[in-house]
Amino acid sequence: MVAAPDSQPDSPGDPSPPDLEQVNDILADWAARSASGSAALIDRFEAMGYEVRGKSEDEIADVLHRPPTRAATQ
Repeated sequence: MVAAPDSQPDSPGDPSPPDLEQVNDILADWAARSASGSAALIDRFEAMGYEVRGKSEDEIADVLHRPPTRAATQ
């Protein structure tokens, strides 16, 4: 087992880590690009309650920036 290195305190020059909202925006954009070419991913998002079928990459990203509009299905 490899030990993790000791954490060093952040120096004043270190950029702050992205906040949750920024991470969600990045992930929504990435997921939209991925979904635009993947029927399986579209099916997965639809099952999660996101209405993305038939939408463009930009429209999918917009949908994924908000909570699902339907209950998830199994």
